[in-house]
Amino acid sequence: MAKKHETENENAGQAPGKASGAKADGPRRDSTDGHRDWTDSHVESWLPVLPALDPDIEGAVTRMKKLTVHLRRVREQSLVDFDLERPEFDTLHKLAGRGGRATPSQLADDLDLAPASVTGRLDGLERRGLIRRTPSKADRRRVDVELTKSGRSIWLGAMDVLGHEEYRLLAALSGPERAQLSDMLRRIMVVAEEGGGAQWK
Repeated sequence: MAKKHETENENAGQAPGKASGAKADGPRRDSTDGHRDWTDSHVESWLPVLPALDPDIEGAVTRMKKLTVHLRRVREQSLVDFDLERPEFDTLHKLAGRGGRATPSQLADDLDLAPASVTGRLDGLERRGLIRRTPSKADRRRVDVELTKSGRSIWLGAMDVLGHEEYRLLAALSGPERAQLSDMLRRIMVVAEEGGGAQWK
């Protein structure tokens, strides 16, 4: 049953796990505003099967997963709208993060790719007029990669689509609530990073 739900995670949520020692502390509790979402029904359907299931843990984890999937889909659609492949966007993003100018080796490090792979990406982006390669002002033997006006415009456009959706979703909370949510997620991430090692870097 769990394996089936893992393959259907994006459409139907995740089969609930049962952490050692985690106990349900009573029946499902409605949200303070009385609104229900898909996850409420998901948790309710699993409580009779797994009486020891903690509904708050299951609810929180399932909602985080579904929000992640939703935002990933928004991002993927934004790339389609701006005629960008994911590797192209990633390269523009790293270049923008360095102020719009970097060496190919710096981009290779940022993208965790071999220099030859970055060269292929830069060739395609340059043909589209999204970047330009010029001799370095510091060392004429070196080439710098620059983000063009068109490249910055497309990168910002794709970023804005996702950013607007993030703001739309988080507008459901007040400013103090958003700060509290961020702080609580930080505390969870500290625990995850302590046990996850290099995968979080």
